[in-house]
Amino acid sequence: MELFRIGFLSFTLIDLLDVALVSFIFYRLYLAMRGTIAAQIFVGLVLILAFSFVAQAANLKAMSWILRTLTDIWVIAFIVLFQPELRRLLVLVGRNPVIRFFIKTNVEESINEVVAAVTELSRKKQGALIIFVRATGIKTHVETGTKMEALVSRLLILSIFNPRSPLHDGAIVIKDRLIEAARCILPLSNTAEWEGHALGTRHRAALGISEQADTVVVIVSEESGTVSIAEDGVLKRGFTPAVLRRELRERLTMETERSFGSVIKLLKNSI
Repeated sequence: MELFRIGFLSFTLIDLLDVALVSFIFYRLYLAMRGTIAAQIFVGLVLILAFSFVAQAANLKAMSWILRTLTDIWVIAFIVLFQPELRRLLVLVGRNPVIRFFIKTNVEESINEVVAAVTELSRKKQGALIIFVRATGIKTHVETGTKMEALVSRLLILSIFNPRSPLHDGAIVIKDRLIEAARCILPLSNTAEWEGHALGTRHRAALGISEQADTVVVIVSEESGTVSIAEDGVLKRGFTPAVLRRELRERLTMETERSFGSVIKLLKNSI
């Protein structure tokens, strides 16, 4: 169905939907990269695409060829230079509540064992770094550690993070009911301070992996015994055992059901 006509160009309902979808995608891309160098490059790429469209509409063949060549080079450079931002964007897609609804996890028993272990580690002021994997895996980082594939248990976690254990450095990765690996090496976040306090390597590593992957990370400070959680590049400190258990349940088991339930409720109200 034709909505209106501009000269020889016919604008239909499908064209309107196409423009709306492209605009939404570009808007979400900009939000994901806002505040980074990639955002400036992204704006430049959008301007080149716009000029290319105008040049083609005006039948400027030489200008169209130049802009099309620049666009091809720009896209390749964008992908090569800004892999972290693109990876973060894909992680945001994987965190969508609708997608998580189809990816079930069984971590209730793991949460209880981890909370029990973290409580004892905090009391003894023994540092720990525990990663819960949600929708997207972190195989690259798992491969840097020692493969275990063992059931999560309090005693095993205490053994791993015992200062005399050869596995106590690095992080353990938990997927559902299994500890996939221990002594895993993680990327460090560029954030060196949080709320006026300098961050150690363990906390920066927790923030780093939470920025790049769909994970929930539990950290036990070796200096103070404070228990923290890192998620989506945000760090929260000072969890008691009861609050830690509740937070992990909400983030790992209840969030998906609550988010998807909200979507269903919204759809029912709109019918």
